[in-house]
Amino acid sequence: MKIMQFTLVSAVALALTACASETPADDTAADTTAMTEDATATGNIVEVAQGDETFSTLVAAVTAADLGETLSGAGPYTVFAPTNDAFGKLPEGTVEQLTTEDTETLASILTYHVVDGSVDAATLTAAIAEAGDAGYTITTVGGGTLTATVADGGVVLTDAAGNTANVTATDVAASNGVIHVIDTVLMPQ
Repeated sequence: MKIMQFTLVSAVALALTACASETPADDTAADTTAMTEDATATGNIVEVAQGDETFSTLVAAVTAADLGETLSGAGPYTVFAPTNDAFGKLPEGTVEQLTTEDTETLASILTYHVVDGSVDAATLTAAIAEAGDAGYTITTVGGGTLTATVADGGVVLTDAAGNTANVTATDVAASNGVIHVIDTVLMPQ
């Protein structure tokens, strides 16, 4: 049984790695893959995100919600980081409204993407495999939960509203944790 679990976990981890390094269909995915390959653990989570234009909206949102200092702290943290295109899926004007008028809601959305501890892809996929078909429940620093499952060889996160985000790149190292790139902004409610 342990050998079968190890084989399954290894296969899922390899699939995640393969998905993260496949030639992407659009420019954002290409930027995300390039970031994964080029990032080093020399900067904290905020500095790593600032170093890649793919996350300019996320960095602006973290700044507006006054979370920069927290995410630059000791951690460790795991961040499921939405790309600019992920924020672009929100209804028009949402990001501007949140960053200028409703920073409290913005902070709750952003902390819904952060988990205490450094959880790499192999650890996450092992937890998903152990949890079975129901998926693995992740508690965020914002107090909400996400459900992680594997579908079509990749990790999928489901939020409280039933929306899903695909993990498109994994294990982007930072000095205070790890970043996993996602293609949709998750909502706590």
